[in-house]
Amino acid sequence: MKYLIAILALGGMFVSVRALQVHLMDSNAAPPCAVSEHWDCGAVGHSRYSVFPARTPDEAPDSGKLHVPVAAIGIAGYAAILIFALLGKTWIVLEMARIGFFCAAFLSYIEAYVIQMWCIYCV
Repeated sequence: MKYLIAILALGGMFVSVRALQVHLMDSNAAPPCAVSEHWDCGAVGHSRYSVFPARTPDEAPDSGKLHVPVAAIGIAGYAAILIFALLGKTWIVLEMARIGFFCAAFLSYIEAYVIQMWCIYCV
């Protein structure tokens, strides 16, 4: 079981690395995951919610305040799950997976209802 969790954590790290690449790329370039003009991971990856803590609506992306990309937090979280899974610390892995699930659910809510609705009004 611990090896299955480790493989899934590696998959999560891969997805987080790809999300960080989208976050760091030029916002005018077309991201590799742009499905349509209304379903675009670039809009999410460059939004104010793509960093923690989220930028305020009137804050410029280069304001100088410390904001950590959410994808970088995901990389660190999946790496910790990988390490604890290989060490056999199942309880810690389950707790970290629960925290990660709620973070992912919140980000999915933001992507589906907040950012995409904002993008519809921008076009």
